[in-house]
Amino acid sequence: MAVDQQRGRIGVIISGSLTEGLSARVDAAHPIESLRVGQFLLVEGRQHEFFAMLTDVELGATSPAVLVDPPADDAFLQDVFAGTATYATIALRPSLMLPRDHSDEMRPVKTIPAHFAPVYTADEKDFTRVFGREDDTHFEIGRPLDMDVPVCIDLARFVERSNGVFGKSGTGKSFLTRLLLSGTMRSGIATNLIFDMHSEYGSDATSEGGGFVKGLRKIFGPSVRIYTLDPESTRRRGGQYDHDIRIGLNEIDVEDILLISDELNLTATAAESAYRLVDHYKNDWLRTLLDMTPEALDAFALNTGTHAGSLGALKRKLEALRRRGYVEDTAKASVINTLIDALMARQHVVLEFGKFDHSIDYMLVANIITRKIHQRWRERTEAYLTSKNPADKPPQLVITIEEAHKFLNPQAAKQTIFGTIAREMRKYSVTLLVVDQRPSSIDSDVMSQLGSRITALLNDEKDIDAVFTGVSGSSALRTVLATLDSRQQCLILGHAVPMPVVVRTRPYDEAFYAAMAVHVPAVAGNRPPDALPVAPTIDDLFGD
Repeated sequence: MAVDQQRGRIGVIISGSLTEGLSARVDAAHPIESLRVGQFLLVEGRQHEFFAMLTDVELGATSPAVLVDPPADDAFLQDVFAGTATYATIALRPSLMLPRDHSDEMRPVKTIPAHFAPVYTADEKDFTRVFGREDDTHFEIGRPLDMDVPVCIDLARFVERSNGVFGKSGTGKSFLTRLLLSGTMRSGIATNLIFDMHSEYGSDATSEGGGFVKGLRKIFGPSVRIYTLDPESTRRRGGQYDHDIRIGLNEIDVEDILLISDELNLTATAAESAYRLVDHYKNDWLRTLLDMTPEALDAFALNTGTHAGSLGALKRKLEALRRRGYVEDTAKASVINTLIDALMARQHVVLEFGKFDHSIDYMLVANIITRKIHQRWRERTEAYLTSKNPADKPPQLVITIEEAHKFLNPQAAKQTIFGTIAREMRKYSVTLLVVDQRPSSIDSDVMSQLGSRITALLNDEKDIDAVFTGVSGSSALRTVLATLDSRQQCLILGHAVPMPVVVRTRPYDEAFYAAMAVHVPAVAGNRPPDALPVAPTIDDLFGD
């Protein structure tokens, strides 16, 4: 079956290879300026149709003599030369082979079409065939640059692996993240924990245009729980919260301290001194250290062989933690366990940091909570593997972290719980959504484990190289990424989409709120009962 001729032919294939892509000569009648990098095209082979992305446009001439004296002011000669002495070519990167029989599955590209295969613009039917329609597991993330047809990501495949949202400052990473979180919440396909460093996800927040956008709590109602380190900040912004976080010194491990060693300016001997304290005082090591008198420090150093100066320096630097407004000597009833219970009950949790938006606070609190989640999810998964009872299987959990390079730089990734999750926790139903403007600072092993990458404009060559770690054919995609606008455009590639795609991102506006179609009940008071309500089902949220 031939391609519908009404869609408009662009040109024909004249050269190419499987590894380097294809080159097509543009028909003389086709306006060159209508062709854009990132545009999607369809090549009609004899046995397959090839779905491809336009990656470059180039002008050529049959003879250099034509260009010696160009007819710059002679429109008649320009028309005469067009398509004969002068022409344009385009570079294409085929990503999928579409069988003639639409009931057959799409296949990765293993061959190329013959010379003179016609090239057409892709239409709405092609996009629907490739990217699917929006449904329970497919979510519209945006639309192609030159068409008004939805491009959907497969949420089931998205939450299976850790993913990344990248882009330089001001390119809309937070809005992209809101879209992705909304998709997973609406579908019910995963539970979300968002470490909201700048308090812009749970409650209403300002947009870059100066207005306000709704927070996830207002869109999805009580299925989104808000925890906060700074209740006053949440109240001042007119937000509601469910619990305020308090962390006991007895909940802080040496691993948590090592993660913020640079921020605290700890020496190389700090870890050794801290582990000596743990050996003697177990979970009470930090409180005991901070309560030690100079005499007690000297006695401990003498009895254990610890360097007294190193122990004293560790005490002085860790005293800053006791002064954090959310830290207590002893956690009586851990709010962290309540938070984890909410996640296990399939409720979404946004943790706001308020005035505690320093790297020390963000990294310390996120690591403590995630470490405990790792332990609980691992235990539940092992119980499920033993019992084979579906009720024992923990829910799929996506943990969103901003400034991800602080947790996943080459040094930290090897020793923190976030590095462990990025590498191993998929089998325990926990994945990460990392948000960062400097992907080059993230460990390369972690980057290679990311299933999907949603990337807005980047300028730094190292960051661009990092985004394409482990991606074949990245040279052509680099050109596409470099041509993105600074706002509301992104390149999506990886596990959640069948092929790389450039989109205008879906607006996060009143139409989007309505599309989520969730009734938002009134939230009474800031302190709900301690007993967690039963998480609503999809039918409860969205109706029949």
